[in-house]
Amino acid sequence: MPAIATAATTSHAAILGIGAYRPRRVVPNAEIVDLIDSSDEWIRTRSGITSRRWAQDDETIVSMSVAAARDALAAAGIDAERIDAVVLATSSQMVLGPSAGAVVASELGMHDTAAFDVSAGCAGFCYALGNAAGLVRSGQARHVLVIGVERLSDLLDPTDRTCAFIFADGAGAVVVGPSDTEGIGPVAWGSDGTQTAAIKQDKDFKTFFAEVAEAAGSGTAPERPYIRMNGAAVFRWAVTFLEKACRGALDKAGVTVDDLDAFVPHQANSRITDALVRALSLPDSVAVARDIAETGNTSAASIPMAMEQILRSGAAKPGDTALLVGFGAGLAYAGQVVTLPPLP
Repeated sequence: MPAIATAATTSHAAILGIGAYRPRRVVPNAEIVDLIDSSDEWIRTRSGITSRRWAQDDETIVSMSVAAARDALAAAGIDAERIDAVVLATSSQMVLGPSAGAVVASELGMHDTAAFDVSAGCAGFCYALGNAAGLVRSGQARHVLVIGVERLSDLLDPTDRTCAFIFADGAGAVVVGPSDTEGIGPVAWGSDGTQTAAIKQDKDFKTFFAEVAEAAGSGTAPERPYIRMNGAAVFRWAVTFLEKACRGALDKAGVTVDDLDAFVPHQANSRITDALVRALSLPDSVAVARDIAETGNTSAASIPMAMEQILRSGAAKPGDTALLVGFGAGLAYAGQVVTLPPLP
């Protein structure tokens, strides 16, 4: 029996560069409140959101990913042809195939490059980042492009008081590659499938198409599938469980809260962020990402976009140590300690 060879491994992986794309259209609370019988004050108090970005027709999952990826590649000083794999996290690609990652790779001029999508809700980027770091360390890839992207406005019922003001669109990307020192700590991740009702699409497309066929000729159309959320259930889960998840990521990386320079949680809700800051007893010196105020909740795109914003604002700088944690639909979570990368 012949011996099967294995790839040459790499000791350490790091984020080499970051980029983000924010849709052109800014949607203030005032544009939303009438349809959900709400107010700007209620939205700000409940979520911390003052505005969000919603994509226009030409700002697709692929085009936003490509724009963010180009900035990440430029920041890393890596040409597209040096990327060995693309891992794209999204929950709003409206077709099952081909994978968005494969199309993005081709749009970037890559040829015969491994590419696949990850569906893990708002934890998707951290799941993808964990996979990318593993690919680099195992020798399966030298450089991996990781993308988080969403067009959640496609899944929003504009009259839904629980969701219409929260979710938004955008893309963030990073390049992961080998490093002399560790730049991506081991991922702490998990899920709780008993909580699927907390955030989910309210009907599958098979049901929707059956309703369309039944309504044919009646002059009425069935309600299309939308994302629905039980905000109270998500909040309870987040504030009671995520401290453990954060501490798990810190322990796996061998660091403490006192070693952190920045905290970049999924931008779900400012009250959840505040609760995590208190639960972790983060020192005042730790910069906390608050991109939700003007970006909204962009699910899988949330963490890379928030990383880019906290770096661009100067609140944190390349080389700083940051704790990332994503959480949401599934319910699923993932987090890791990273060294923040350079901007383009």
